[in-house]
Amino acid sequence: MKSTIKFIAVMAMITWATGTFSSETVSKGHSHGHGIDTLGKPGVAAQVTRTIAIDMADTMRFTPSQVEVKQGETIRFVVKNTGKLKHEFNLGTDKDLKAHAEVMKKFPEMEHDEPNIASVAPGSTGEVIWQFTKAGNISFACLYPGHFDAGMRGQVKVSAAELASGEVKKIDK
Repeated sequence: MKSTIKFIAVMAMITWATGTFSSETVSKGHSHGHGIDTLGKPGVAAQVTRTIAIDMADTMRFTPSQVEVKQGETIRFVVKNTGKLKHEFNLGTDKDLKAHAEVMKKFPEMEHDEPNIASVAPGSTGEVIWQFTKAGNISFACLYPGHFDAGMRGQVKVSAAELASGEVKKIDK
């Protein structure tokens, strides 16, 4: 109980000092991915259009490290940890991933319960189901201390959805 209170107090101080986390930080223990909703949202299993397998290894690499999807697709990422170290697959903006990696250096045993993250024990498999709602690039990384800095990162390229015949594309100004 005492360590939980201490953890909450430390997270509250970090929240106040950096403004990096949402107001849910203290109640959930950890929150991130502010910019993630700009390119997507948690997907629904029944709406998965494709499954993409990704391997995580102790070489601090994802295979594949580049993935292409189409706007509107709901993807099931099946992430397998073939290494002997714990790894994670974390979808996010470059800015959020870098900030989260710094926090993980201070709290390496932090647990995650977010729809854009799969923390996977050695020899195990996890999954993230994500719907990509807008075109653009979104990154993924392992944020365990040292892994991100060693280059354990990748990118999802989301191509714009094709317009149906006769549909007019709205241009934002």
